Amino acid sequence: MVAQKRFGDALPNWKVPVRPARAPLSGRYAQLEPLDPAAHAQQLFAAYSEDDAVWDYLPYGPFANEADFTRWLHGMAAGSDPIFFAVRDLDTGLIGGMLSFLRIAPEAGSIELGHINFSRRLQRRRAASEAMMLPIGWAFAAGYRRFEWKCDALNMPSRRAAARLGLSFEGVFRQATIYKGRNRDTAWFAAIDGEWPALSAAYDSWLAPQNFSAEGQQKQQLGALTKPILASHDPLLG
Repeated sequence: MVAQKRFGDALPNWKVPVRPARAPLSGRYAQLEPLDPAAHAQQLFAAYSEDDAVWDYLPYGPFANEADFTRWLHGMAAGSDPIFFAVRDLDTGLIGGMLSFLRIAPEAGSIELGHINFSRRLQRRRAASEAMMLPIGWAFAAGYRRFEWKCDALNMPSRRAAARLGLSFEGVFRQATIYKGRNRDTAWFAAIDGEWPALSAAYDSWLAPQNFSAEGQQKQQLGALTKPILASHDPLLG
């Protein structure tokens, strides 16, 4: 019989990582720009106006007009947790969505990606996938041990996105919160630093120019590259 461990592994070389800065994160197809209402509000409002459904699983929105949306953006841009970024598709030059770092806990080596809201003009584009890879890569390069993703358990597009990115399913917190007058069970996903080398290699393979046709269609699916890395699989995705 193997003796049960009494304590977790010691971390004698553990160093608390830095907090993310309000600085751009740039990739091959996407750029994350620190949220600036003066620079981003008009394009974001126009993009989101194409489909109000993008707000369905968020605790705010949709907004009746650009003025209301801009006021809300000013409040979000002023905070230190979450830290919001606008997403620019470098193929089109257009701002098409937002996301943020949140639940930033350097002392625990944990950080989360959330408030992800991609408009139709950004969805299903390689810039959208890279926009989510950039914060993951930054976090592990900075020394974080754990990268989290949470969503409404009924939000299947978000659950599929987490799995494609190689974030392992960790369970559902029942009746975790209430938003827009509705119950929310929360599905948890995460990757840890020991998985990052394999994830990084998968991301690099997927992002390589030779993985895309002249029309920008992927040849090898990201999920096929990351699936072997998953420590646990989302039961709803098979």
